[in-house]
Amino acid sequence: MAGGDLRPASATAGHGSFVEVVAVCVRYLPLLIMMAVWELAGRSGLVSQQMLPGVGAIAAAFFDLLQSGELVINAWRSLSRAAAGLGLAVIIGMAIGLLMATRPLFRNVINPIVRILYPMPKSALIPLVMIWFGLGDASKIFLIFLGCLLPVIVSAYHGARGVNPFVIWSATSLGASKEEVLREIILPAALPDILAGCRTALAFSFILMVSSEFVIAKDGLGFLIGSLGDGGNYPAMFAVILTVAGTGFVADRLFGSFVNHCLRWKEQA
Repeated sequence: MAGGDLRPASATAGHGSFVEVVAVCVRYLPLLIMMAVWELAGRSGLVSQQMLPGVGAIAAAFFDLLQSGELVINAWRSLSRAAAGLGLAVIIGMAIGLLMATRPLFRNVINPIVRILYPMPKSALIPLVMIWFGLGDASKIFLIFLGCLLPVIVSAYHGARGVNPFVIWSATSLGASKEEVLREIILPAALPDILAGCRTALAFSFILMVSSEFVIAKDGLGFLIGSLGDGGNYPAMFAVILTVAGTGFVADRLFGSFVNHCLRWKEQA
């Protein structure tokens, strides 16, 4: 047929797969270049290999930590704290943000508190949290919760406030209750902003997870980084740091896929 693609379907599929592989390679090429520069800097003597271990030494230390179970146990402890703090922040933050957007009295009470706490570095609260909750998991979970809560509140509030008021008035005039307006109109319209705030909170959860475990923990990835650095085991320390970075990257990619799945209706509309 004129203008048609006469290539076999298998060839077309193979070409598409090849293009996808090339796209992925190009996307992550800067990381490969950074690893090569890292390795060459150590081998050339420009940087001490004790302070900047080679990629091979870090990989060997990573597998040693993995085989001993030390990395898995501490990663589980850290991620369970981060998940607990983040989960509470998402649930409570969404509720507070939506109430602020729909209840003026509630907004007038909560808004000044949010404005004061939002720019404050949450790691500055570590000494106070230690006094309140001690050295157990509660102190780390509370710190992660507090740091993740505010981005979710702000995103939910602005997302709900951005809904077209004419749509709300139309639904109300047709007999929709406040709960139905919130569930059927405000929440779906605010969902993109809420998910964006949750994605920001996800990044904060990793930052606060590690920073809190540096100071008020006897296990976890942050504690492991500090203890390995104090002991001079720099290859293992870098291995744990890269594990945190890799885990955060995977979590962000998975959440991005979840966001795309949740917002399919918006793209179709």
